[in-house]
Amino acid sequence: MNALILQGRRAVLAAALAAAMPWAQAQSDKPVRLIVPLTTGSTVDTLARALGQPLARALGQPVVVDNLVGAGGVSGTTQLVRAPKDGNTLALVSSNHVINPAIYKTMPFDSLKDITPITVVGTVPLVLVATNTLPVKNLRELVAYAKTHPGQVDYGSAGNGSVLHLAAELLKSEGGIFLTHIPYRGTGPLTTDLIGGQIQLAFLSVTAAAPHVKAGKLRALGVSTTQRSTVLPDVPTLAESGLPNYSFDAWLALIGPAGLSKPLVQKLYQDVRTTLALKEVQDILAAQGIAPVDMSPEKTEPFFKTELAKHGALVQKAGAVKD
Repeated sequence: MNALILQGRRAVLAAALAAAMPWAQAQSDKPVRLIVPLTTGSTVDTLARALGQPLARALGQPVVVDNLVGAGGVSGTTQLVRAPKDGNTLALVSSNHVINPAIYKTMPFDSLKDITPITVVGTVPLVLVATNTLPVKNLRELVAYAKTHPGQVDYGSAGNGSVLHLAAELLKSEGGIFLTHIPYRGTGPLTTDLIGGQIQLAFLSVTAAAPHVKAGKLRALGVSTTQRSTVLPDVPTLAESGLPNYSFDAWLALIGPAGLSKPLVQKLYQDVRTTLALKEVQDILAAQGIAPVDMSPEKTEPFFKTELAKHGALVQKAGAVKD
């Protein structure tokens, strides 16, 4: 009889703990599926794989990176929003998450209501680079040249509505200049044509541009963020080069499906913070030009809202809406 009473008390205690600590239900041998809605080898994918093992140690669960590519990240994120709300399915997304609602006339989910923002993990500075045939050495010379040669300076991007496209549209707006947009299918052919002189200007990630800048094949005119990049420390920011209001970066964030409990979100956030503090992770991020960010869940949601409005306005101005 005493054994039955003790067993009953244990059951009641376990239920109470589960109610008080709902995140404990996600702590199991079941792997955490970390969806990456972009291609293998992308910056998002590299970060996800860098976080994988150390994050698994912090979570106490295996982490499996799952690349689900399509429609600029929409396909993979669709799988996330349909996942159970137990913390076992997460996604690492890029700025595309807040750009896509402005680009596509219809979306299978709401980029705010159907997710739980957990934390912004890092930002990726971009750098404005020019071919050596363009007769400018810095941003001020570029603005002056573009104003005297309206429409005669071509810039390339990784496609309509891409981060590289919107960074250039902000440059046009802040600089009061007109540049001709040449969209490419990815950064590979874009970089090849830029080095070859088929186009004159483009934004690239600092890690993609750095080898060509150091080899003298491209000329760096300015970094897109308000702080200089450790990858190209001698290159000034666009803000300090004559466009004081210019600030643009690509960012990476961890999200879950809508409805994750606050205690679970806080635990996930703290586990990511612990992981980002590890030297092995910091070294990988530094090599990729990723600047770690410590943004709490309470700040991440309003950040998403601000970024949705900012990028939506840029997409409309650029006319990058797709059917």
